[in-house]
Amino acid sequence: MLKAVLFDLDGTLCDTLPLCIEAFRQSIAPLAGRPISDAEIVATFGPSEEGTIRALIPEHYDRGVRDYLACYEALHARYPAPFDGIRPLLADLKRRGLLLALVTGKGRQSCRISLRRLGLENVFDMVETGSPTGVRKTEGMLAVLARFALRPDEAVYVGDTAHDVLSARRAGIPALSALWSSLLQEADVLAAKPDRAFYSVAALRAYLLSAPASAAAGRSV
Repeated sequence: MLKAVLFDLDGTLCDTLPLCIEAFRQSIAPLAGRPISDAEIVATFGPSEEGTIRALIPEHYDRGVRDYLACYEALHARYPAPFDGIRPLLADLKRRGLLLALVTGKGRQSCRISLRRLGLENVFDMVETGSPTGVRKTEGMLAVLARFALRPDEAVYVGDTAHDVLSARRAGIPALSALWSSLLQEADVLAAKPDRAFYSVAALRAYLLSAPASAAAGRSV
C-alpha cells in the first residue's frame, strides 16, 4: 500500500518555472554582456541553478549565484502561492498518515526561498535538492526510500516533466505526471509513459486518497 508521496517542486507544486527563467535572464545577461534567450537557459536545466550559471557565465560564477538568488527572491512575490488545491492535497495526505518528501532539481538555497514564500517549509518529512554537477533526482528518491525503509512500490513520485518520469523509473518508483503547469511539454511527458497522468490537482488528489501505488497505468482528467 502507499506509504509515501514524493513531489517535484517547479511546475508541480507551483508555477515557478517562469520565475526561474526570468531570474536567470535578469541576473545573467548583465554579467554575460549580451541577451540570454529562454532557449539557452532551458537547455541547461537538469543540474541545479548553480549548474546553469556555471554553464553560461563560468567566469562570473560567484557573482552570478549571488545575483540570481537576489533576483529569484525579489521576483517570487509574483508567485506567492502553490497551484490551487495543492495545500489541501498535502494536508489530506498528512492526515492519512502518509510520508511527504520533496525531491527537486533546485539548489538548496532557492528551494529554501520557495518553500518559505509558498508557506510549505514545514510540510515535508524530507527534502532532497539538486546538484550543480548533474541531475540527481533518482539519487534523491532512493535516499528517501532508504531513510524511511520503504520499498519502491510503497511510494509514488509526482512531477511535471519527461525527465521526472525517467528518474522515477530508474528508482523503481511509480511515476505520476502533473499536467497543469504553464510551461508543460505534454507530448514529451506522455511519450515517456508515466504510470498515470493527471490534468488537475483534484484528479491527483482523488487518486492518491483512494488508489494503491501499484494501480494500473492510465490517464485521469
